[in-house]
Amino acid sequence: MARQILVVEDEALIADAIAARLRSEGYEVRVAGDGPTGVSYASRFEPDLVILDLMLPGLDGLEVCRQIQRDRHVPVMMLTARDDETDLVIGLAVGADDYLTKPFSMRELVARVQALLRRLDALAGRTQSKTLHLDDGIEIDLDARRVRQHGEVVHLTPTEFDLLVGLADRPGRVLTRERLLVDVWGYRDGSGARTVDSHVRALRRKLGDGVVRTVHGVGYALGEPGTDGEPADPAEAADPS
Repeated sequence: MARQILVVEDEALIADAIAARLRSEGYEVRVAGDGPTGVSYASRFEPDLVILDLMLPGLDGLEVCRQIQRDRHVPVMMLTARDDETDLVIGLAVGADDYLTKPFSMRELVARVQALLRRLDALAGRTQSKTLHLDDGIEIDLDARRVRQHGEVVHLTPTEFDLLVGLADRPGRVLTRERLLVDVWGYRDGSGARTVDSHVRALRRKLGDGVVRTVHGVGYALGEPGTDGEPADPAEAADPS
């Protein structure tokens, strides 16, 4: 059965182009031209993924994202015509998993869609059962996909959770943005570095500034260098901070 994708976009030419390309890739696609219709379609048809424009009539993309995520999580790729970091951070905070800034290529859009759906399949098939314990009183329950800090539940988006687990699986190791894009997002072309940075900022807001360590010019890490018994990335020695 074909995966179902909902496109919520008020610019008909863009919506039609996205729908045509995705249909040519074998997906079943529905299109909504405004926010309220997008919310209604998401509830009625329960798509596997939503492509959501930020600027919509009726309800903006942020509110649409909030409403469609209330009952069940569905991967959301947000589209924005503005390269405004504040909008992007807010979009990620309300549950968007990724974003593309217009104009974008249909090839990149398809690659991002495929990566998000691969992640969905990988999570559904994960059978590992354990709890990870980090500094600052953080516990990660992999089965329940729940994070607690000092006993209190911290609400993370699915992508924030996956990023935290990706770092926690290799404590003390410095992971480049490119490595994280492959491991967490499934992107293999190196694009999307700002996506990683935005999600790291979101984790710091929710868990504390000191949880994720920046190694300038290299990437990110959890914990102190070499805490997993292996040497940290040699490039860390060049970090002046």
